[in-house]
Amino acid sequence: MKKRKFTPKFKTKVVLEALKELSSLSELAKKYNLAPTQVSTWKRQFLEGAEGIFNTTKGGKPEEEREKDKLLQTIGALKVENDFLKKVLK
Repeated sequence: MKKRKFTPKFKTKVVLEALKELSSLSELAKKYNLAPTQVSTWKRQFLEGAEGIFNTTKGGKPEEEREKDKLLQTIGALKVENDFLKKVLK
């Protein structure tokens, strides 16, 4: 049996319906031809990641991404310095 792939848009649609609680998880699963546990999993993942949407700075990037960019710049600068010193000391 081939494993189905679902788009983020589809998952969001199902999760938003689940959050409205107008139907049970079983009813939603039947409506979209899914297992009820799949709907529960997507709902849990959505709720766990929801706070990340609001975790942005004025630049529009999440704080973690800005920190990562800063660290990558530092690594690049250190690599250039290291390569320069290797050439000088030869």
